[in-house]
Amino acid sequence: MGPPGYPRRRGGPSGWNFDIDNYLNPLFPPFLLHRLPSFVSHFLGHRTHAPQRPLGNLVMVLWAVVGVFASLACIGAASRSIPAFEDRGVPAIIASFGAAAVLDFYAIESPLAQPRNAVLGQAISAAAGVAVCKLFALSPRFDDVRWLGASVSCACAMALMALTGTVHPPAGATALMIVLDPTAASLGWFIFAPLMLGCGIMLGVALLVNNIQRRFPFYWWSPGETGSFWRRKLGAWPARGAREEEGVEKEEEGVRHGRAGELDEGTGGRVRPTKTPSAESSGSLVDEESDAATLSRMVSVLRGREGEIVIRRGYVTIPEGLGLRPEEILSLETLSERL
Repeated sequence: MGPPGYPRRRGGPSGWNFDIDNYLNPLFPPFLLHRLPSFVSHFLGHRTHAPQRPLGNLVMVLWAVVGVFASLACIGAASRSIPAFEDRGVPAIIASFGAAAVLDFYAIESPLAQPRNAVLGQAISAAAGVAVCKLFALSPRFDDVRWLGASVSCACAMALMALTGTVHPPAGATALMIVLDPTAASLGWFIFAPLMLGCGIMLGVALLVNNIQRRFPFYWWSPGETGSFWRRKLGAWPARGAREEEGVEKEEEGVRHGRAGELDEGTGGRVRPTKTPSAESSGSLVDEESDAATLSRMVSVLRGREGEIVIRRGYVTIPEGLGLRPEEILSLETLSERL
């Protein structure tokens, strides 16, 4: 199993592959950020213009400092103001939020920092941690084997995040903490309350700070196309702007999986088709006269027959038959934008 474009693999279990997005993306409704007021959609990561020039690292560090401080301070203040948290001895700031803040405010282009990973990764790891902790707590020698339970908890959390496409490294620390820390272990399932509150606050601050001179998130659910099931079942739903959104998605996201090329009539002729690579010109550039006003990213992922990956500003060429995961494609796009 694997996303479209993956070559069929043989050779037994060593060639098995599972991508949950193949099953979830068609069912996940498409985002309609373009229908919101421009000021709102801007701070939700939607862009209707070409990406800006890369910022210097000093400016990025400055915004990261502001974001990390503001998010952790807000989390601590909110936790201290909730009586139920104080009564149960909930820590003001969960330790793993420190690592999460570094991802969410400095490495914002990483797939590991996108909202799906940052929120669901923490939730899945917390569930694994609590379940393993309660299982090991049945032993009368729990304190002696607590270290073993923490190891099992982190391993289970990593496996679940990998299978659900929600890998978030700081969440591994959450799974460890829930078993190792007696205070966290005593909270049981109540740990979800401060954890989800902290994730929500950090995401809200990230949307404000990271969209002043940068863009966050690059996607909310997946860099691949979503909502094909709903479009097929409901036809023109949503009635307003459906064709425009479909056309933009084909150019903006569809090319990530090797489908670079022409947009349908839904774009209203505002975006010109890209040049399709041939055997002689596998690295052709996007038409220089293309109107970038309707695109949020100008990177095109093209398919060529050469046995190498070519990265230049504005496009990435990968060999035919080479299957790349969405996060790998996003990393290549990020490198291309920084050239």
